[in-house]
Amino acid sequence: MKRGSLFLSLALLSTLGGCASIPQGIQHDQDDRFERFNRSVYKFNDVLDRAVARPVAVVYATVTPRPIRTGVTNFLSNLSSPVTIVNQLLQGKVKAFGTDTARLVVNTTVGIGGLFDPATKMGLVKGDEDFGQTMGRWGMPPGPFLVLPLLGPSNIRDTVGRVGDQFTEPRSYVNEPWVKYGLAGLDLVDKRASLLEADGVLRRSFDPYGFVRNAYRQRRQFQVYDGNPPDEHFDEENFDDDPPAPAPAN
Repeated sequence: MKRGSLFLSLALLSTLGGCASIPQGIQHDQDDRFERFNRSVYKFNDVLDRAVARPVAVVYATVTPRPIRTGVTNFLSNLSSPVTIVNQLLQGKVKAFGTDTARLVVNTTVGIGGLFDPATKMGLVKGDEDFGQTMGRWGMPPGPFLVLPLLGPSNIRDTVGRVGDQFTEPRSYVNEPWVKYGLAGLDLVDKRASLLEADGVLRRSFDPYGFVRNAYRQRRQFQVYDGNPPDEHFDEENFDDDPPAPAPAN
């Protein structure tokens, strides 16, 4: 799995595992000022995931043929394209803005509403931007790490970014509640189903919460800097998941 994909999977798997208290042998992260609260929310998310999200995703992945699942993923990705397009423009990425605008037009028309992805075959590579990344490019620091109920890992900047993205998310302008919430539910199930194979990675972690926290931080820096973060922002040792070695006996 590519490094960027690993970050994405681990960050989205925030609703798996976790505990409300800091495990024995784990040092408090000075940059995680809300750690105890975050771990409690993490545990809450875990209960919901085990009881609802994961079982539904398993059934969906089992009974739905792969071509249909691919079409659903394509459709939802195409539907959210305006979020990326607007933020590319805000970041001054004119070429990427043109590419993703062309992708949206091609996939919406030739791809039958986004069910198919002919744009990729035409060499139009999909971008991935949001307002949290845009504010990061503008120089706004991420702020303290947060775990949001139901939504998973975030930080102050990205939480504000979520609000900003609602103005460019087409689903926000759907008036029929059953359509709006139906699309939101389908998006959740689709994303959760895509992560089923990665469940074991987090389950085997010594401290799942800490692992996801570091993965999320790294992923967001990776995205803000378009895959080339400064060395001080990318420390492979943050992914060392082994428990600290005990001090030698005197």
